[in-house]
Order: sequence, then structure tokens, then C-alpha cells
Amino acid sequence: MFANDKKHLIDNSIDGFHTESRSAWKKNGRNNFIKTLLTICIASCLGALGTWFALGYWDIQDQKTHTDLPSTVTAQPHVQQTGQTIKQAPQCSQTPASSRVDCWPQYVGANQQTCEEKGCCWLPAGTSTRRLGDVPYCFYPSNYQGYKVDSVTKTASGYQATLHLSGPSTWPNDVQNVNVDVTFQSPTTVRVKIYDPATQRYEVPIKTNATKTPGMTDYDVAISPQGTDFTITITRKSTGTVIFSNANSAPLVFADQFLQFGTQLSSAYLYGLGEHRAPFLISTNWSKRGFWSRDQPPTLDANLYGVHPFYLNVEDHKNTHGVFLVNSNAMEIEVSPQPALAYRTTGGILDFYIFTGPSPDSVIQQYTGLIGRPFMPPYWALGFHLCRWGYGGVDPLKAVIKRMRDAKMPYDTQWNDIDYMRDHLDWTYDADGKYKGLPDVVADLHNNGQHYIMIIDPGISNSQPAGSYPPYDDGLKKGIFIMNTDDSGPIIGKVWPGTTAFPDFFHPNATAYWTYHANSYHNIVPFDGIWIDMNEPSNFVQGSTSGCPKNDLENPPFVPPVILGQSLSDKTLCASAKQAISTHYNLHSLYGHSEAIATKMALDSIKQKRSIVISRSTYPTSGVHTGHWLGDNNAQWPDMYYSIPGILNFNLFGIPFVGADICGFMGETTPELCTRWMQLGAFYPFMRNHNMLLTRDQDPASFDTTTQNIMRDALNLRYTLLPYLYTLFYISHVYGTPVVRPIFFSYPESENNVTYSVDTQFMWGDSLLITPTTSQNTLKGQGYLPKDRWYDWFNHSYIDSTGYLGDFDLPMEHINLQVRGGSIIPLQAPEVTTTLSRKNPFSLLATLTPGGASQGMLYWDDGESLDSITSSAYNLIYFRIVKHVLTSTVALPGYHGEAMTLGQVTVLGVEIAPTSVTINGQVKTTDYNYSNKALQIYNLSLDLLKPININWTV
Repeated sequence: MFANDKKHLIDNSIDGFHTESRSAWKKNGRNNFIKTLLTICIASCLGALGTWFALGYWDIQDQKTHTDLPSTVTAQPHVQQTGQTIKQAPQCSQTPASSRVDCWPQYVGANQQTCEEKGCCWLPAGTSTRRLGDVPYCFYPSNYQGYKVDSVTKTASGYQATLHLSGPSTWPNDVQNVNVDVTFQSPTTVRVKIYDPATQRYEVPIKTNATKTPGMTDYDVAISPQGTDFTITITRKSTGTVIFSNANSAPLVFADQFLQFGTQLSSAYLYGLGEHRAPFLISTNWSKRGFWSRDQPPTLDANLYGVHPFYLNVEDHKNTHGVFLVNSNAMEIEVSPQPALAYRTTGGILDFYIFTGPSPDSVIQQYTGLIGRPFMPPYWALGFHLCRWGYGGVDPLKAVIKRMRDAKMPYDTQWNDIDYMRDHLDWTYDADGKYKGLPDVVADLHNNGQHYIMIIDPGISNSQPAGSYPPYDDGLKKGIFIMNTDDSGPIIGKVWPGTTAFPDFFHPNATAYWTYHANSYHNIVPFDGIWIDMNEPSNFVQGSTSGCPKNDLENPPFVPPVILGQSLSDKTLCASAKQAISTHYNLHSLYGHSEAIATKMALDSIKQKRSIVISRSTYPTSGVHTGHWLGDNNAQWPDMYYSIPGILNFNLFGIPFVGADICGFMGETTPELCTRWMQLGAFYPFMRNHNMLLTRDQDPASFDTTTQNIMRDALNLRYTLLPYLYTLFYISHVYGTPVVRPIFFSYPESENNVTYSVDTQFMWGDSLLITPTTSQNTLKGQGYLPKDRWYDWFNHSYIDSTGYLGDFDLPMEHINLQVRGGSIIPLQAPEVTTTLSRKNPFSLLATLTPGGASQGMLYWDDGESLDSITSSAYNLIYFRIVKHVLTSTVALPGYHGEAMTLGQVTVLGVEIAPTSVTINGQVKTTDYNYSNKALQIYNLSLDLLKPININWTV
């Protein structure tokens, strides 16, 4: 237990616990308030007689011994009365409305008297109360005095500053002395850790790959000198742009249950900060976002299933940087028009990592370099997945599988939602009821080269007869459940099976427990992956079946806008419940993350090959272990649109294996909506169609023939592109870049910065531009075509765009898909499963630049081994076209499981018909299409593991 946990944990038998401590706090608070008033009076009366002087500067740069350490910027002198800091009258009129920082984030109780008692300014803007999202009426004065610098010293890898609090923050239990450690992690990453040096507080228990080997850095760091108000500023050396600074931002507050820090933003182009439903570009118009994992179907601006306090900010010079706050307590982040950002959290420490990029891709590389690279999915997981809640039993399930096969729909994985279980009990199936014969269904899937995944919820029923339900009996024996505050036993909530206990996945025995029961079930129903749901954790009662105790963890002095109910325990467990390493107050938003780690370890142990975990709740570093789906959406057009910003965000968060429930989970879909969503979903990294109990079937084969044909075409297009998608996942796994990306990642330069606000289009890698339809009855829609050469996927025509913003054709038959000139994309003929498609020859689609060049690559392995990359058991092939010659280079020939044959090459943009074509020196007959200037070379049988040379003369 950490010190701040021990201080707050209580004995349930004493309802009045903390009463004396609260009374003592109130007494001390009044005494401090009286002393503060006396100080103000004395300062006001004697201020004219006081001796004011300007202190000298602390110039870190002058005192450096390592010339490769960043330099600091000289700070402004401060004014101080000898022996004591003068309490100045608040300066309010100097703060423009756009730069105000909220001094009363509690939302209730604010009026002029209470605001000014906090030493803050009250300037109403037409009404008498502070409303969520409005300009703050109660705000910090420009001369607010918080922490002052006592010392700044060099360390082997940066600096350390010591601070003291110059006056009370008015939040309970101020930390009087704070340390600030600045660590140069790398030339492009700097860490700023603000903590209490006297008390070990809770710190987020995630694994990071932090280093301390900076060399020459891209950044300068400036800390204000001794005796001044604390500020820290990080600038980019190359441009002088401020990328992180609390100067003129929310002041540092470090109380036990209220921590605040602000930073300037480099521009209003801000992205990330999830998980929320909203446009991709975050509004800087006083937008607030709450962070606290919650079972909340996607709702605009509400905190949803996961927590990702990472943002990406574009600078004026088109450079980009990122900031990650390692904090898992309930928090809010407010963005103001300055532009600036304010963090307010309810515990832990303030632990920032700043990534200098400078490109968006490099920011994400640096971020995933810290939190861990995304996992490499098995090849079959890139195929089409099908699920629904409420198949009604084995016979209806078998009927769906048959009609999908009869319709020849590409289809790799069948899923089951909770109705397959016996009484909703984990690690069971309804063997004596509707799902009798489920193991035979799974065997049939496997025999047809398909796969099976089922849902598992964390809640373990505690109401079964003793000895009849091993997952509970065993968990109780091993002591791996989350405990009541008073250690009286497991905390009991209520979920689908009724009353339940919740495994504590931070318990040292929890992973072995989880693996054992997963393996026992796998021996009966040999699943291929696990879908973990309800893991915020969700609870159908507030806190527990017996309520929650009264203490400071259940009722903190500040509750961010993270709930629709009245307490942190709404729809989840009591905040003061005990876990093995801390309280649920600290660990709540890590519950799904910790379950994902245990589940991935269980799968690796059981399967001994790659599998997938799909988790509803996630946290930074989750992408190492799991994918994600965007939750319980609706069968509505806006939900389809919001899936695009959601998928873009999770690619920023290091979780590229992400998708949304295609055609919508809740409500009835329509043929048009489902068709358009299948076309879009074919470009989700994780493609799954899923819907709810008591709604009509929406699998592709359930629709009319015309709709089926369009959906089949969409699936065939995806399966054709799978070698390219698999290669993108290899690049993401090794280098950490996104699989799906916004346009501005590849095209930061655009007229009026148009690419920075586009979130109805996206790219696969830097070669494919996808423009879906997200509105009803739409055959044309606005899109942006960046300045470049682009080829239409379907008719092979090209356009040299100068940066086109306007109408795009959006036919019902297919999605709008453009290929960037300069690309070579590996393809494979589609089949009804990836098991079959992997056996087909490869083809290449090359799109030439105006100068006649292009390049690409192909990654290939057996599609499932855990150690394919670490053991170099894979093939890596590079392709290049220069001056009418296509060549291949086999960088690594490490996999020989099946033949890799090149059967066809299509080169687009060949301006003049070739007079001859030779392949490895042999003349070859080819086709040339004069209308779209395409060279097509068929009937090849070239070994891709040997160098290839294709030369055409004109």
C-alpha cells in the first residue's frame, strides 16, 4: 500500500471515521485563514514601507558542465519583501477572457464571496453562476501566488527543482514542498515529474521503456530562478516554439486529492485525449473532458470506456509534438481559447512525457517507444468477423454460418456474445440447453479454415452452490478478488449472472488463476481469441450490494465531470475498495488494462501462437496486449461518422487494431446504412459486424441479392488488400507508426490548413486514401484530395491534384478509393477465408509519380507464430521502380512455409506504350491500356524470394 492509500482506508464498523480529522482540518483551515487575513492587512498597511528588490537570475545554461544539455531561458525577476512573501491583491482586469483559468471547477457553490475567499477573481459574464463549458466567472488572478522555487540543481540526466508553497490553495491537505525532476530521456523525449519528496504517493503501475541517454537534444528547458513563482518552459531548438509551459497557464496546485497543472498549446490544432465521442479535432472553446473508465455507450463528450491522457499538437511551422500525462486517477482536462490546457486530477502525481517529433508519425513512434509497440495480430484476425447478441442457440448459429458460406462471403471468424453461457457464468456454455453442441460448431469452423471467439466478462458469480462453480471457489481460495474496504471479504457487485466478485488482476496470483480457468474451458471449447467486455469495471449497482463507506475516497473534495450519477462509484465499484497494490480509487481506470494483460498471457500460454484479445476498456500500453472496439453504438448515420475519429484516435494511442460495430449494435439497421457501413468497415483495421438482442439479423447474407453483391465486393476488396494491411501492421509493430492515419500525417501542407480538420476521410499507411459515405441518400460528398498524383482504384485513371476541396463521387456500388502516385502495393486474390487466400499468388499494383518512380514493401510470415519477428522467421521484400525498371530486393528470406509466387504486375501511369518488356532478361508479352495508361503483365510465376527485374522500353 502507498502512504496516501493507508491514510484513507477506513474501518467500516465506525461510521464516523475521519470525523475528528475533518474537524481538525476545519479548525486549522480557519486558523490559516485568519493568519492569511492578518498577513494581507499587514502587507497592505506596510507595503509602502517595505523594502522591495529584484533578485538575480538563475541561469542554468551558465552553470552547465555538459554542453549537450538543453539551455534555459532567463526568467523575469520577482519582487519579495525580506523574510516573507507579500500577499498581493488579486489582479483581475489584466486577464483576457480567453486566458482565464477556472478557479472553481467544482461546478456548484460558486458565488462572488466564495470565489474571492479563495483569492480568485469574480467577473460575471451576464449570469450569476459558473456553467460547464462557459467562460469561467471565478478565475485565477494574474498575480496568483502558488509554489515558489527554492533551488534548481543539475543532475546526471537533467535538473531537479525544489519548491515550497507560498500560500494555501484552499484545497484540503496541501503538499507544502514539491520536487520537480526533469529527465532527458532521449534527444526527442523529456520527462517532467512533479511529486511529494516526503511521502510515497501512488504512481501508475504500467511498464514503460524509459531511457536516460539524451545526447544532443531537440529541446531547451527553462526553469524559473530561485525565489520566483515556479514556471517550466520547454521550447523546440530549431524554431524557438514553446511546446510545453505553465507560464500564463493554470497554476500548479498539489494537494492530496486535487492536483492541477496547465500548459500553453502551440496552436488550436489539438488531437487525442480519449476515450470520447467527438470530432477528431478537439475544440479549444472551453471544452472539458472527463477521464474515468465508465460503462457508457458512446455519447458526445462523455467519458467512455478507456482513459488516454495523451495529446498531439501541431505547431505553426507544421512541426508536431505530443504530451502524455501518466496519471490514472479521475481527472478532467479543460482546453481554453488561449490556447491552453489545464489538467485537474484527484490523486497520484504529475508525471509528464513530452515528445518533440517533429513529424506526427515520429511523435507516435516516440510515444509507442515509451508505452510499447502494438502487438502483431495473426493474419486471420485481419479477415471479416461476425457476431450478434442473441443468435438463439446452436441451430440458428449454424444456419447463419451456412448462409454466409452459401453466399460465398469472405468470412474468417465467428463470435458469440453472452447468450452462449450457462446463466451468464464465465467459462461455461449452455451445454444442456440451446447451445448444446457448441464444441461441434467450433470444430466445423476450424475444419473450414475459420476461427471462433467468445465474450468473457470479469464479474464472477458468488451465488452458485458451494463447490459447483470453480471460478468462484478457486478465486476465493486464492484470495484474488477485489476486497471490501474493511477486508471483510470480496466486494460484491451485480452484473449479468447476478451478484458477482471481481478478480483483482494486479494480484500476483490472478494471471495463473485466469489462465487455469481459460485453459479448462479451452479443453472443452477450443476458442481462438477472447473478447473481454464490461471491464471498466461495470456494475449494475452503485459501488456494491451493500453500498460504500463514507470516506474521502468515496467523496473527494473535487469530482471531475466523469459521471452521470452522483459519485465515482456510479455504475462501478466503491472507490475505497482494496486491490493488491493500491485502492480502486487509484486503479479503477486500469482494470480493463490489467485484465487484458492477464488474458493475453493466458492465450499465449494456451494457444502457443498468436491470437487476439479485444477489450472494451483500455489505458496507455494496452496496445501491446489487446485491440479495441468502440463500444455499443447505434444503427444510425452519425454513429458511422464518429467511428472514423474514434479509429484515428486509437491509432494515436498505440492501439491500431481497432474497429466499430459495423451496421450498428443498438437499433435496427437498414440495407443502405449497412451497405455503406460495410464499405467503410472494410477499411477498419479490425472488421466486425455485430448487433443486439431482439434486432433483425444483419450479417451480409441476410440481405437481398443486390445488397449482398455490394457487400461481397467490399469484402473482396478488403481481402485483396490484406497483404498490404498485414505489412502495415508489421511496420506498426516494429516502428510504432499508425496503421490508419489522418490525412495531415502525410500532407501537413495544405491551403488554409484544411487537412487538419478532415475526419471524414483517412489513409491506410501513406498510399491509400479512403473517402466513405457517412450520410443517407448521398452519391456525392465533399472531400479533400491533397496536392499529389492520385489514381482511382477502380478505373485506374489519375489526376494531378493541386489540393482539391470539393465533391467526390460516392457511388452505391463501392467506396471512393484513391492510390497515391509513387506506391507499390502487394495484393492477393481474395477467397472466402484467409486460410485459402494465403495460398494464392501475389500481385503488385504500382502507381507512378509524374517522374516515373514508385516503391513499396511486403512483409510475410506464417501468420500465427508468436516469435516470427524475434526469430527472423519472416520474409521482407522491397520493390522499387526507377526509369522503367521494377526491381525487388529480398531483405530477409526467413520464412519458407509456402511458396511466394508473383503472378501479376500492373503499372499505372505509363505514359508511352512500351515497345518491349523483359522479365529477368526474358521477353514477355504484355497488355497496355491506352485510355488509362496502364501496363499489365499477366501469367507470371516468379519466385518472390529471388530478385526480380522487369524492364520496359519506350
